[in-house]
Amino acid sequence: MSEQDSGTTHFGFETVPTGAKTARVRAVFDSVASRYDVMNDLMSLGTHRAWKAFMLNRTGLRPGDTALDVAGGTGDISAGLARQVGPQGRVLHTDINAAMLSVGSDRLLDQGLSHSVVSLVANAEQLPVASASVDCVTIAFGLRNVTDKPRALAEMARVTRPGGRVLILEFSRLVARWLEPLYDTYSFRILPALGKLVAGDADSYRYLAESIRMHPDQDTLSTLMDAAGLEDSRYFNLSGGIVALHVGYRY
Repeated sequence: MSEQDSGTTHFGFETVPTGAKTARVRAVFDSVASRYDVMNDLMSLGTHRAWKAFMLNRTGLRPGDTALDVAGGTGDISAGLARQVGPQGRVLHTDINAAMLSVGSDRLLDQGLSHSVVSLVANAEQLPVASASVDCVTIAFGLRNVTDKPRALAEMARVTRPGGRVLILEFSRLVARWLEPLYDTYSFRILPALGKLVAGDADSYRYLAESIRMHPDQDTLSTLMDAAGLEDSRYFNLSGGIVALHVGYRY
């Protein structure tokens, strides 16, 4: 029996009722929204910018296209998409968390990109987007926080036009196993301490480390993407598998 069937799911290492996870995740990001980007730079020593650039280089978008950024948060991916589709295109910048979305929409406005971006509070499991209407769907570091991942993947496939693609950037499994002790020490000791010092919240960053360990590995996620209706799924390991970019297509 799956977690969904049993009425429970995981919140980090904790087992919680399925209906409770969304609220718990929302509370985490309410807490860290104002310091989220600063923490990303500190946690990854700026490497997250290279990971995101790698994803943006594989969108296949052209001027005038439509893109959907799921769990778009503070808007850095949406900003890149907006530059790719240009003033004639459209980017849907979505997130389930209003605090994160507000930070992102303000940033997009400040960057002069609001002309082609619409910000929407939306749940990845029930996207308010017409079927086959989007050329590219992106989600960066958001899928592991979704309660029902197969449903969210099916929604992303549903809204993607034939010829379009879905890109998922997410923490994954190390391929350099010798790094695991060092990575575990960083994740479970240094990261919460850094969260407490900079964001005033150790628990949210402890959840971050735990949620990474509970997320499907590279091959499992590819299988889930295939089951959701995406084809020719493939992945690219970045930084030794700390992060992976998954790409799936609609034909």
